[in-house]
Amino acid sequence: MNRRTALKQFFVLAGGIWIASSCDFSAEAPSIALKQIKLTKADEELLAELLETIIPKTDSPGAKDLKLHLFVMKMVDDCESPENQEAFLKGLKAVPKPQNNPQTELMSYLEGLPKDDVFLRILKRRGIQGYKNSEYVMKNKLIYELVPARYDGALKIKA
Repeated sequence: MNRRTALKQFFVLAGGIWIASSCDFSAEAPSIALKQIKLTKADEELLAELLETIIPKTDSPGAKDLKLHLFVMKMVDDCESPENQEAFLKGLKAVPKPQNNPQTELMSYLEGLPKDDVFLRILKRRGIQGYKNSEYVMKNKLIYELVPARYDGALKIKA
């Protein structure tokens, strides 16, 4: 083996070890990598249930089907201020774990929160934003036209 091949293989191996060391393989890790906030798998599942309560599955997919909880987690991690991130985490930790009927229990909890609650405001705003920007809604619900109205040059005008 020549020196060039040995160096190339060494750097590939070193890069692989460096990348693998940054991965979190624990069972409690969330599905996506977050930089600012720390969530567990249980927090992620609770967030998915909360969003499914707000946007339930009907004839169109619900929040779980569209994986809106991942969108909300990423938006809170990337786009919210540190104060809002802290308030969101505090609000998420305060949500009681549902026992029998998750939809009903979580809906009654969300209805009991004050309207100006930061957690509720972020949850609703980011959940609806994720729904409106989802591939399903963009392809199946919205009809996109490039200009405000169609141009039909062959339109006959009645006089």
